[in-house]
Amino acid sequence: MDLNPQDLWSSMNWIVKANTVFMICLSLYLMYVTIERFVIFRRGTRDSYRYVLALRDYLAKRKVDDALKAARVHHASPVAKVMESGLHAYKKGREALENEGPDDVGEFDLVDSVNRALERVKERETNNLRKGLGGLATVASVTPFVGLHGTVWGIMDSFSLLAEGGSIDIIGPKIAEALISTAIGLMVAIPAAMIFNYFNGRVENMVVDMNDVSSEFIDYVLQEGR
Repeated sequence: MDLNPQDLWSSMNWIVKANTVFMICLSLYLMYVTIERFVIFRRGTRDSYRYVLALRDYLAKRKVDDALKAARVHHASPVAKVMESGLHAYKKGREALENEGPDDVGEFDLVDSVNRALERVKERETNNLRKGLGGLATVASVTPFVGLHGTVWGIMDSFSLLAEGGSIDIIGPKIAEALISTAIGLMVAIPAAMIFNYFNGRVENMVVDMNDVSSEFIDYVLQEGR
């Protein structure tokens, strides 16, 4: 029998076929998450760069309203979403202090209010950025064992045929089937691990950006007064 994919598939038992289909499904999931996260990170990085440049210019000119509007325009940026919350808290806090006075607002701390608003959205955005990465880690760790499971069943079939006096022409495809199952598992797991590490690094970079811009804004709030 020729060792072509059609002949190998027809020679597989149902367990090995189920393993192969499962690994193909995992590879499709890997492709989906990879494309979806790549688009999200690309847009986020692009919008973050544009927004940070605009934000620094607006804050230097004390144009808080314009900075807030720009944050809403660059909605794909996690930095902009974090700053939108912080700018909104800062604006509302300043209005309360100016319209009602420090005595009326009691122990209200503008810096603390802004910082809590920034941290709240920062945590949510970090979780959003990590969406799907857990699945990639699972694919990277599970598929080698799924492939090995198929290999075990293929080798068991080979030994069964060998015990019945099967020739190499009969046993050979079963051994190939067993090895191909492991190969498929590795072909899915290796890219999944590499892509997970790459995206995880992108997330860490975006978190650093959010922390840096948030820290700069807190400095701005302190300079402007409580």
